[in-house]
Amino acid sequence: MKKDFYEILGITKSATPEEIKKAYRKKAIEFHPDKNPGNAEAEENFKLCAEAYEVLSDPNKKAKYDQYGHQAFDGAGGYGGGGHMNMDDIFSQFGDIFGSAFGGGGFSGGFGGNSGGQRRVKGSNLRIKVKLTLEEVANGVEKKVKVKRKIQAPGVKYKTCSACNGQGQVLRVTNTILGRMQTATTCPTCGGAGQTIESKPNNADAHGMILEDETVSIKIPAGVVDGMQLKVSGKGNDAPGNGIAGDLIVAIEELEHEFLKREGENLHYDLYISYPEAALGVSKEIEAVNGKVRIKLEEGIQSGKILRLKGKGIPSLNSYGSGDLLVHVNVWTPKTLNKEQRQFFEKSLTDDNFIPHPEKSDKSFFEKVKDMFS
Repeated sequence: MKKDFYEILGITKSATPEEIKKAYRKKAIEFHPDKNPGNAEAEENFKLCAEAYEVLSDPNKKAKYDQYGHQAFDGAGGYGGGGHMNMDDIFSQFGDIFGSAFGGGGFSGGFGGNSGGQRRVKGSNLRIKVKLTLEEVANGVEKKVKVKRKIQAPGVKYKTCSACNGQGQVLRVTNTILGRMQTATTCPTCGGAGQTIESKPNNADAHGMILEDETVSIKIPAGVVDGMQLKVSGKGNDAPGNGIAGDLIVAIEELEHEFLKREGENLHYDLYISYPEAALGVSKEIEAVNGKVRIKLEEGIQSGKILRLKGKGIPSLNSYGSGDLLVHVNVWTPKTLNKEQRQFFEKSLTDDNFIPHPEKSDKSFFEKVKDMFS
């Protein structure tokens, strides 16, 4: 089981963005490879800290994590964070918040600084929208979508950037009243890639990339909600040279169901019955998310009665069971009557059996609404 992100960074859910950043900085310095050479456990903790920070430092990801936990991201390739990146990725993505903690304006382990290592540029993300039926939401589904993404053209050749010697960054030294200050900035010649084009085919762009259609399989877990975004790591645009591919961001759009209305993990169904059916009791077949179910209505059932079918709703994204199907009973009043029907109801006006006698156990409308949301 994955460890809680707040526990990893040693903070609470109420931590401010600055407190989250400060906690990550402290933990990452503690487990940094330069301080723990050859320590596999420290390296793993370093990656976990990066994964936790990637989610908790992003307000949208943090909100999803607070609501759904790890499974808010697991269904479509994970977080794309520390647990799924190598050390260069982490240094490149999070190194800027450490300043000169390890000297030279950056880490020595991955993206520049003193080591002479090449910085790896990440390609841009792609975004698509996937429409799901309520049945697909309830059961989970694997969707295959065609994506037009940039990939490195066959035959393209790169060479080490002469301006930065493959670092992806250039150092600038300025004199200040405090002394000589050294800063690292992205190389303007190669854009941080550390490589420039040596030769490329005619159909490639200035960065050696071409557009190509690719069919991507997306595993969508049961219980997703409208507007949720999932991420498929590495299925965005490629980056030039030895870069890292961007991600495919998948926005969920839930299609409206003909009969069922969703409210969180619960479903609502409006059942209309006639006066005779309400008086005599009846067995009815109704629509559920995974097929039809049969329910029995008692004699004398009242309009506004809510029947709760346990576990017939939407599964929890956190695998904590499923919601319920709430059946709202509505007694249909006929709008036109023939002569015989009208005479029957006129005689019934004074019949004591037709005069309302609500019992104490019959809840009011407001009590029913309160129960429905509790």
